Amino acid sequence: MTGEFRAQFDAEVAFANGGGLRTEGFRLDIPGDGIDDAGLAALFVRHLGLLMVAEVRITNKMIVQEAHKGGRAVTASDSPAAGAGRRLVELSHVITDGTITLPGWPAPRITEWLTREASREHYAAGTEFQVARIDMIANTGTYLDTPAHRYAGGADLAGTALDRLADLPGLVVRLPSGTRAVDPLLLAPYDVAGKAVLLHTGWDAHFGTDRYGTPAAPYLTGDGARSLVQAGAALVGIDSINIDDMSPAAAGERPAHSALLAAHIPIVEHLTGLAALPPDGFRFTAAPPRVAGMGTFPVRAFAVLDHPASGTVGLVTGTMVGGQRPGGPSRLSPPA
Repeated sequence: MTGEFRAQFDAEVAFANGGGLRTEGFRLDIPGDGIDDAGLAALFVRHLGLLMVAEVRITNKMIVQEAHKGGRAVTASDSPAAGAGRRLVELSHVITDGTITLPGWPAPRITEWLTREASREHYAAGTEFQVARIDMIANTGTYLDTPAHRYAGGADLAGTALDRLADLPGLVVRLPSGTRAVDPLLLAPYDVAGKAVLLHTGWDAHFGTDRYGTPAAPYLTGDGARSLVQAGAALVGIDSINIDDMSPAAAGERPAHSALLAAHIPIVEHLTGLAALPPDGFRFTAAPPRVAGMGTFPVRAFAVLDHPASGTVGLVTGTMVGGQRPGGPSRLSPPA
C-alpha cells in the first residue's frame, strides 16, 4: 500500500505514579504501514502528551489507508511525500463558459472582444493578439466573501488587507464521514489563531451536479463560526456550496456569514482539492483583484507546501477512562 496510514487500536496505559487510562477504537496518524506495537505506543503517548507512563498495552490493532487528520504524533516531515521540496496545490474550480456554481444563478459567458483575426490589421505582419471578455456575477467558481458582501460599509475587495488573503498559515479540519454541521466540538482540538481554517467536507465532488445545491450540503454552524472568531481565525474556507446551512430549516438565516464577516474574517466558498493537503504545515492564498465597490469575487486559491507541520493537535477518536496529562485531561473528538 502507498499513501498515508492511520492505526485503529485499543490501548491500556499504566502510570508510574498510579492510575490508568483505557481507550477503545482509537485512531492515530502513523508514518507508514509497518509500525510495531512499541512504535505505536510511543506515538500514542506523544500524541496525548502523557507523563510518567510505565506501560502501554496495545490490542486489536488494525492499519488502515486513510488521509492523516493531524496531531502531535506525525508531522508533514514524516509523511511519504516529505522531502519532495516546495509544492503548489490547486484549490480552485475551473471557470468555463456556462459553469454553474449556484443552481438558479446566472452562469458566466466567456467570449472574445478582440479576435486574433481582427487584431492583425492593427499590428505588424505575423503579430496578433486575443482579448477575451467575461460576463459573470461575482459569486462564480471558487470565490472570496469580504465584509462588504454582508454589511453596508464593510471592507470591500480593495479594502481587505493582503495579510488576510495571502501567505497565511493553513489548517485543514476534516469532517467525519456523513457529518453536515461543523460545530464547536469538531473545532475544539485545533489551534486556529492567525490561520486560514479550511473545512474539508468532500462536498466538492458534487460541484456542477444537481446534488451540489441540495439541503444535504455540509455547513458551519453559527456557534462554530463564533468559536472561530473567539479563537482568532484569520480566514475560513469550505469546499461546500455555502458556509451556512441552505436547507429550508435554516429559513434564510446566515449566522456563519454574519459572525465571520462582522469580525473581518474573509470567507472562501467552493474550494476543491483539500484532500491533497496535509493537516497543517502549509501556506494558503486566495487573493482576488483589488476592485472597489465589490464584496465578492472569484479567486485562484492555492496552498504552498514546503515546511514541516507545526504539530497542531488534530482529530483523534476513541473513549478514555482515567489518565494523566500535562495541563488537564486529554481531549478526544468524535469518531472520524
